[in-house]
Amino acid sequence: MSNKLLLPLAFLAIFSFTNCSNNSSNDATSEESDSMAKFTKDEDFKDMHEKPADIGFEGKGEMKEFSTPDGKTGKAYTLVTEAPSDKYLIVIHEWWGLNDHIKQEAERLFGELADVNVMALDLYDGNVTDNPDEAGKFMQAVKPERCEAIINGALAIAGADAKVATVGWCFGGGWSLRSSILSTDRGAGCVMYYGMPVEKANELVPLKADVLGIFAKKDDWINESVIGKFEALSKATGKNLDVHWFEAAHAFANPSSPRYNETAAQEANALVLAFLKEKLQ
Repeated sequence: MSNKLLLPLAFLAIFSFTNCSNNSSNDATSEESDSMAKFTKDEDFKDMHEKPADIGFEGKGEMKEFSTPDGKTGKAYTLVTEAPSDKYLIVIHEWWGLNDHIKQEAERLFGELADVNVMALDLYDGNVTDNPDEAGKFMQAVKPERCEAIINGALAIAGADAKVATVGWCFGGGWSLRSSILSTDRGAGCVMYYGMPVEKANELVPLKADVLGIFAKKDDWINESVIGKFEALSKATGKNLDVHWFEAAHAFANPSSPRYNETAAQEANALVLAFLKEKLQ
């Protein structure tokens, strides 16, 4: 077959896959496809998110304010290297908001990564809770354009020549992927802990970063069906996706959660750290 025929067929395959995914009755609607908001209507999902433990965290990072392209301001728990560095890690919180647990994770990663600035973004604009019902309302109220403005504001701080990696959990897992998509050529690596991926080829095409996916076999929502479609979409669009499954439940990597699985969490965190070190070297 000639190359002139292969190229159109490749694009047709991507288009066909996207249409099949979007027409499935089990997938999110177009309004919900950019978030996990649909799960907040599921009582079982809420029951999987018990009140997190109070960890009493006191860190050395600072909440810093920055301009966002929509004319507002955003905030991030920020840790900056002593010597100037163009390497950045963007951290995205779970559905609880930017709480002490996420700040602690940001600080842990800052300590383990050499010469990397860390920004844990507040995509809830100050809203944070330990109540599942409130968390659901916050996640439902998220406006994707506002989240993108906050992310783009952080990317502006990093600069046009920065090397940017992203990591997030649950709600933040999906927005980690979207942050790396927005990073375009600056994207160095993306880590998704049990987050909802994008479902359309045109959304994924701008992604330049390699993706490491951390998922739980006992997760009834971000399950093998959902991730199987994402793997197929990644392959169709020529993206590098490395998926790892763990014998654990949703939120297994959060030490403040009753679902915490120390063995799985440590193994996953070791994979993530090695990945980030490689991508940000």
